[in-house]
Amino acid sequence: MFGVTVRDHMMVAHSFRGEVFGPAQALHGATFVVDATFRGESLDADGILVDIGRAATALAEVVGTLSYRNLDQEPVFAGTNTTTEVLARHVADRLAERITAGDLGPADHVDRLVVTLHESHVASASYERSL
Repeated sequence: MFGVTVRDHMMVAHSFRGEVFGPAQALHGATFVVDATFRGESLDADGILVDIGRAATALAEVVGTLSYRNLDQEPVFAGTNTTTEVLARHVADRLAERITAGDLGPADHVDRLVVTLHESHVASASYERSL
């Protein structure tokens, strides 16, 4: 299986509902390093799984819609705790939409997508989906 990974980052503010979150129930900031890995069993005739430049641009655009925002005020997350796992799924789903729309160019050989949000050098969460 081939994989191409691009990286970006985002800075957000949010809070959580529920005693399980302890002090994170209060509004706080988070900075995430975001990796998007495109996977596929084969390459195109040019030896490419996905155009790295277009993949990087798409990831930057997706995380750009979240950066410097208070996620508690974003309608798309209404009633949702924006945990690292939830944000990884959100980013993966938006990237999948861009692949389907052709924003990454010919990506016929991409059949899986993994998005990992790194909270720190010791903690991360991922979401993997098929295309």
